[in-house]
Amino acid sequence: MAKVGVQLYSVRNSLAEKPYEVLEQVADVGYRYIEAANHNAFDDPGMGFGEPAKKVKKKLHDLGIEIIGCHINPLMVETLDEVLEYHAELGNRQIGCDIEFFPYGDIDYLKRRCEIYNNIGKACKQAGLRFYYHNHYQEFQTCTEGKTIYDLIMENTDPSLVFIELDTYWAARAGQNPVNIMKKYKDRIILLHQKDFPEDAGETMMMFNGLVDENKTINVKVFRDTKSENSFTEIGHGVLPIASYINAAVKCPNLEFIILEQDHTKLDEIESIKKSMEGFKKFKGIDFA
Repeated sequence: MAKVGVQLYSVRNSLAEKPYEVLEQVADVGYRYIEAANHNAFDDPGMGFGEPAKKVKKKLHDLGIEIIGCHINPLMVETLDEVLEYHAELGNRQIGCDIEFFPYGDIDYLKRRCEIYNNIGKACKQAGLRFYYHNHYQEFQTCTEGKTIYDLIMENTDPSLVFIELDTYWAARAGQNPVNIMKKYKDRIILLHQKDFPEDAGETMMMFNGLVDENKTINVKVFRDTKSENSFTEIGHGVLPIASYINAAVKCPNLEFIILEQDHTKLDEIESIKKSMEGFKKFKGIDFA
């Protein structure tokens, strides 16, 4: 069984206005495990709220919520000590890299980034935390070495220092079968991100099938320009074979949580994560307790 959590990026707009009220709403919906998304880590080492760890920890405790991870952006060695100190005090066990972009064909750059991931993983381990890598679709470009960027990241990072948070949606949109990725890297996968692709998206599922040139650099601008808000829907209301993903995930010996991440929704954010919770309940192999 895998426990279900929610990535707070799913409620980011509401959270920015009233963080503590939104955490209460998340708890009221029934989520007990949260992953934070700090996109202001240069100025704020915490969850992006600008609040001290002790205060946030008490609020989470009072709500019966456990923090199970946090995306840190920008992820820099220069600010890492503050980040680790904050999250250790908060009681968070792991932090992650939320998004990366790689100059196409530049293997040396990729390997330098992998060295940084190893160093961050080492620092996390020394602080009693774990470090994990979260993918989008650009990691599944094929490199000049005939392998995907993702495979090269896995080959050039230490499995004891750099773990995996697999985003099945983005892997599928890169033309990959997330089940095969889980089988290949089953010992490194500790978290799974899940979202769904709507039947009426109005575009192809496969990003490299006319939406993005697989043989050119995918940078922030390309990513944003080709990320359609219409290409996301709530769990169980799209076309992804989520049951097969869950079945594969629960066979990964170190996987702990399957996490809803709703990038965009046409609903109110709280209504959206509530609808996804109901969708999750259709599937076997998961637990909300």
